[in-house]
Amino acid sequence: MKLISTVFVLCLAVLIGTTGCKSDDTTSTTPNNDSTTVSYSFVVLGCNRVDKADTNLTTNPSTANLEQFNRTMNEIAAMNPKPSYVFFAGDMVFGYTNDSLRLATQLLAWKSLYEASAVKAAGITMVAIPGNHEMQDQTKVAYPAAEKAWLAIMNPYIAGSNGPKAGGLDSLVTDQSKLTYSFNYNDAHFVIMNTDPVGRDFRPASNWIATDVAAAKAAGAKHIFAIGHKPGYAYNYTTGGVDGLNKYVGNRDIFWSALENNKAEAMFAAHNHISRHFRPNNKTSMVIAGNGGSLLETADVAANENYFGYTVVTVMKSGKVIEKSMGRDIPAAGYMTAAPAATYPTTVRDTSVISW
Repeated sequence: MKLISTVFVLCLAVLIGTTGCKSDDTTSTTPNNDSTTVSYSFVVLGCNRVDKADTNLTTNPSTANLEQFNRTMNEIAAMNPKPSYVFFAGDMVFGYTNDSLRLATQLLAWKSLYEASAVKAAGITMVAIPGNHEMQDQTKVAYPAAEKAWLAIMNPYIAGSNGPKAGGLDSLVTDQSKLTYSFNYNDAHFVIMNTDPVGRDFRPASNWIATDVAAAKAAGAKHIFAIGHKPGYAYNYTTGGVDGLNKYVGNRDIFWSALENNKAEAMFAAHNHISRHFRPNNKTSMVIAGNGGSLLETADVAANENYFGYTVVTVMKSGKVIEKSMGRDIPAAGYMTAAPAATYPTTVRDTSVISW
């Protein structure tokens, strides 16, 4: 991770809603030009659900880490300028149940929690993306009733319906048209990925994604961003870790090659409870933002990657794209306990340019 320059620490004031510097780098001093003017921004986070031992549907039916959820929503709502989107990249509830009614109870409670949040009140668009905890049962296998519950309850936070139907080159078992899909915003193309389709756990609709990305580039998209729950490359893939889509390398490489060939800036994901940015092939970035409030990873994690928070992506008028990982320390009394800003301030923990 990079050392944080003074200017980025000062720029935190902008992110949390106060006035401050506008520069996206340490070299530009000319105000109001294309290299220092924000075109738009968005936020990515995932993995806010509590651990199994801490689930209690009576006291907290959402199974969300309420303290971290509310801190993050309040901070995002206070950003100036406000982001256009918040992408919640899965595992917002514990799920992992064979009972779709139990899953529905958690999703409905999460929906109520979000509807009462500062982000909702601020008018920022929420896009929810399913994770394995929402799609899979106790044996960690995706099942049709979970997909149906997600589609019914989370429909307000689904931003498209142009995805693949059952069958096709990806041999899909169920209709994925509102689970894996794409949409355009400003000069960007966003690809939303269900990384655990029924019958295809760990294997998204890679052929559809590859075709979609190529078509978007041909149509003139200046920026391409893919967002799904499981990362294309697990955070510890270099040491043999396969808790990502590299579990099925052939399937992963179909869409990853398309991202690289069409100069997509990044795939954003969660699943691994960590904040980490890297370029697997020195091309498209892999940005893991799975530090939304779930218990964090302990192995193969540097001390400066172990914190709760979210990732802010800013697209400048110049075309430069910057990702900033915003973070706060884990409460000393436990991951679900109070985290007042005075004691656990949110600061810029990492910043990287991810444009080509």
